[in-house]
Amino acid sequence: MTETMQMRFNRKLPIPMEIKKQFPISEKGIRCKTERDNEIKKIFTGESDKFLLIIGPCSADSEEPVMEYVYRLARVQEEVADKIMIIPRIYTNKPRTTGKGYKGMLHQPDPEKKPDLLEGIISIRRLHTRVVEETGLTSADEMLYPENHRYISDLLSYVAVGARSSEDQIHRITGSGVGIPCGMKNPTSGDLSVMMNSVIAAQSPQMFLYRGWEVETDGNPLAHAILRGSVDRHGVNHPNYHYEDLNLVYDMYVKNGLKNMACIIDTNHSNSGKQYLEQIRIAKEVMHSRRQNDHIKQLVKGFIIESYLEDGCQKIGEGVFGKSITDPCLGWEKSRDLIYSIADQL
Repeated sequence: MTETMQMRFNRKLPIPMEIKKQFPISEKGIRCKTERDNEIKKIFTGESDKFLLIIGPCSADSEEPVMEYVYRLARVQEEVADKIMIIPRIYTNKPRTTGKGYKGMLHQPDPEKKPDLLEGIISIRRLHTRVVEETGLTSADEMLYPENHRYISDLLSYVAVGARSSEDQIHRITGSGVGIPCGMKNPTSGDLSVMMNSVIAAQSPQMFLYRGWEVETDGNPLAHAILRGSVDRHGVNHPNYHYEDLNLVYDMYVKNGLKNMACIIDTNHSNSGKQYLEQIRIAKEVMHSRRQNDHIKQLVKGFIIESYLEDGCQKIGEGVFGKSITDPCLGWEKSRDLIYSIADQL
């Protein structure tokens, strides 16, 4: 048979088990993750009334500024621990609508150098390991590529499936077996039924092919919805965090009989029109809606907020420490004040 596929197989990469053995997490880190996973689970099941904040850079593009950011988060976490559970948003894969451009630390551990996937795998594992070992926090990442999840599955406490991926079957069914809360975003079209179908699929038992294995799962009762706004055919952003939107999602949860009613509000992306300062106002509006309606309070378990050391964004190569090289983010002072404000409203 003639081979017609136009692919170049450059090198065989280590399997996740090999990487985990080469770059292990300590016993202390394992205990820390177990304790945090249990506490986070209680938020989704309703046993805890703490509020979740998944907060951090649009893209974790460089190890040292990300670690500086997480060190600061850890200090704030101590101050608000009675009300808020902070999960550092450390997204090491960057989805690209056209497939072009910087794809995150996994592809380019140094954004100014050529892609190197082996070094990228090692870099993202090192970063997530440093977070738990050095700060006592455990992080969130996006499951942009389901096959890659196992390289860091022992380090994460939260995983999100993005708007471009939530309609994809392999993302849905992989989410059924990750063992941690898995957020399913509404697609960029805004069709909430697609998001809910993703949650249903992830909460259900599945059997599928994964990394050359026949895999079976029991379903993930911690799979849940994420509202991130939408874009219409004219390229206009439409938010979906308003009072009426939240009531609608509540009703959809009830109608579908899903476990552990939960929705996370993404305060950026199409909800803010990527106007990063709007995240502050959006968070305050949603907190107000929670106070006005017990159903919304039960539904909305937390926020995803894009935040870094410096306000805004920069081009690759400009070299401002802790400033996003992808979408603009809230700077540290504004982020810290927002966390305190949210705590005061709980």
